[in-house]
Amino acid sequence: MEKDGTMSTYYVTTPIYYVNDEPHLGHMYTTIAADVLARHMRMDGLDVFFLTGVDEHGQKVQQAAEQRGIAPIELADQVVARYQKLWPQLSISHDDFIRTSSERHKQAVQAMWQRLMDADAIYKGMYEDWYCVPCETYWTETQLKDAGCREDSLCPDCRRPVEKVQEESYFFRLSRYQDALLEHIRNNPDFIAPASRRNEVLRFVESGLNDLSVSRTTFSWGVPVPGDDAHVIYVWIDALTNYLTAPGFPDERYRHYWPADVHLIGKDILRFHAVYWPCMLMAAGIPLPKRVYAHGWWTVEGEKMSKSRGNALRPDELLAKYDADVLRYFLLREVPFGQDGDFSFEALKQRYNTELANDVGNLLNRSLAMLKKYRGSELKGIADEQAMDRALIAEVEGMQREVDAAMQAQAFHVALERINAVVRHGNRYIEENAPWVLAREGNDARLDTVLYHLLETLRLVALQLYPFMPSRAVSMLAQIMNGPVDGEALRMAEHGGWGVLQPGHICAAPSPVFPRME
Repeated sequence: MEKDGTMSTYYVTTPIYYVNDEPHLGHMYTTIAADVLARHMRMDGLDVFFLTGVDEHGQKVQQAAEQRGIAPIELADQVVARYQKLWPQLSISHDDFIRTSSERHKQAVQAMWQRLMDADAIYKGMYEDWYCVPCETYWTETQLKDAGCREDSLCPDCRRPVEKVQEESYFFRLSRYQDALLEHIRNNPDFIAPASRRNEVLRFVESGLNDLSVSRTTFSWGVPVPGDDAHVIYVWIDALTNYLTAPGFPDERYRHYWPADVHLIGKDILRFHAVYWPCMLMAAGIPLPKRVYAHGWWTVEGEKMSKSRGNALRPDELLAKYDADVLRYFLLREVPFGQDGDFSFEALKQRYNTELANDVGNLLNRSLAMLKKYRGSELKGIADEQAMDRALIAEVEGMQREVDAAMQAQAFHVALERINAVVRHGNRYIEENAPWVLAREGNDARLDTVLYHLLETLRLVALQLYPFMPSRAVSMLAQIMNGPVDGEALRMAEHGGWGVLQPGHICAAPSPVFPRME
């Protein structure tokens, strides 16, 4: 949909990641998913803005820095360097990397605060309740009792101790927006996904919203409240505003990309994104994001990831064993996005060998090898098209439509299964047509037709695989096109139709793109 009368836009975000933790599998998962969406939408010709970054403020970051004997900004700089090294290794094509310590973000947060003040959505009072530092979440006595946690004073979310807090605080009138939020969620079924998370948020909001403490005086690492430097703005107002900062807020140019098309998040921060954030935006008179999608968590070989177990998968260790494209494919193929999943090294090997080496790689190698053997790698065109050829074309064209629909819904596993269905069809097509028999019998017209349909199918399969596996897909296309391919320049309007390959085109000799994993 066009937002300003020019090219249609697509704005996708990851959460901003805490700097008191090193990059891990969960960070990889969300960011890869966002990258696949961004690449697909660019291929569709949209003006894409893909945002990721880091959340540097808050009490737990200040405490972590103090424990190491360094300033909070030094800790943030160290972790930022790790992310900025990691993302290119995973082929992440983000357009902006936001840091909440930046001056542009400080100005945006204070502008958001002022809008909330002008709307009478913030007031000053005294706060006395329980606070979880790791989750940066406030809890009432009633909420702790309802969760069965009050005796041990444990956070209902992370089961770690909460602290009793009593201090002067500013409050956001969250309760004022309860009915408006419920109406929005009910009138916009796709606003929160998957459906299980939508139902979870509905139950939470229907149980009643309490006003939210949105400032602290017990630490200093954060954005000061305008006109009241004794208070630091609550880290979740600070963090969530990043989605506005990057496209240019408070300057009106932010509206070019806003509202965001999808916030991709982990399910542990759903409440902040699906309750606090939309209520803040309503109060500030800013349109709500179109969609908040909360994905599940990963276990490793059936066990919860933890440092104590020694099974917390680090990206650098995974990249030392596996190609980035293989990891990208496996993470989005193995588990429906939105559900919890288990990372198994055996499952990764099996998935790779079955679908990529045996199916995609086999189809590519056989097709190029037969073209080289029988026609000197030259496509001769179509001279004897039959029903089975038209059935293959229909399957490919159906893939194009259905992959796009799946990507619009963040159903990555559905998109990949649809691509794989075409690959399996292509391998059956070889067996049904037996080009080696056609060559032996001298049926040149039919042989040329079959070889053309195989290579054109493979070209379109590689095009659809590109967002998921940019390096391997470009390798496939380079062999088919017999020359370098700029993946960033691929556009469906130009390359997505059947029949781009022309008679006389010469393909390269086959070179394995998906060798078997032993």
